[in-house]
Amino acid sequence: MNGNDESGLIVAYRLDGQGGGQPCDWAAIRAHQAGDGLLWVHLHRDADESQAWLREESALDPLVVESLLAESTRPHCSQVAGGVMLFLRAVNLNPGADPDDMVSIRLWIEPGRVISVRRRRLLSVDDMRVAIDEGRGPHDVADFVIQLARRIGARMAGVIGDIDDHVDALQGEVIESGSVTLRSKLTGLRRDIIALRRYLAPQRDALLRFTQLKLAWFEEMDHLRLREEADRITRYVEDLDAARERAAVAQEELSNRLTEQMNARMYVLSVVAAVFLPLGFLTGLFGINVGGIPLADDPWGFFEIVLLLCVITGLQLLLFKWRRWF
Repeated sequence: MNGNDESGLIVAYRLDGQGGGQPCDWAAIRAHQAGDGLLWVHLHRDADESQAWLREESALDPLVVESLLAESTRPHCSQVAGGVMLFLRAVNLNPGADPDDMVSIRLWIEPGRVISVRRRRLLSVDDMRVAIDEGRGPHDVADFVIQLARRIGARMAGVIGDIDDHVDALQGEVIESGSVTLRSKLTGLRRDIIALRRYLAPQRDALLRFTQLKLAWFEEMDHLRLREEADRITRYVEDLDAARERAAVAQEELSNRLTEQMNARMYVLSVVAAVFLPLGFLTGLFGINVGGIPLADDPWGFFEIVLLLCVITGLQLLLFKWRRWF
């Protein structure tokens, strides 16, 4: 059943153990008994009704409730008497959002019940809902955790691939043009990579921590499957590290190219200044208004001075060439 943010109940299912499930409303949630099968309740964190239900009717430890409703969290896994808190992050693929602005989902997992809390929409959760409606959903609580982690990881693959392609494109632009505008692009890309890695690294650790827990409802095969998802996150972290290093190398290459361009321009200006320095001295000297200036009364004096300046310029250029200054 689809809920809304005002009621706090986004969706809830009573899973049938065969991949499907029966949608539930608040009344069905309150009437659920331990032996009725796996219940999944997905809530909006900021809704008053969801907060009231968590605090007053969920029978959860107050510490667990406060953690689920915390303002901000990082991915982690903690075992509490009777269950496990698993907090994960997913890339933000909502329209108009930046993927590196990762969305948090907080899970309370216990035999027979899963409670998930979020503030912003997760497409991975939407995938889970579609899978349940089509009979391809989780069969038990362990399968639920594994499928959700797998769907979150699968959504990340495209974002990581786009980052890798972006780095390749910027590296090519650095080699071809070396434009100064690439500096801000490389800086922004490195910032995005750091933001993603900030949550992916602890998410990998949280999944690995979950695989180490001794839970009666989590079998050895379940541990192996979840460890595969942790390994996938590890590969993503390694890919981000590699992309960050490549972006740093591209930025360093760009800085070197810009420095070389600046040095070349300064060199040209220095040569021009060196050529005109003696010419400026001579023209300034002959331009003073005092008596005794040579050639002042010679009708060919101007042309003779110009010829002298040309000779001096030619000698300077020959000297620069001989000293290999250009």
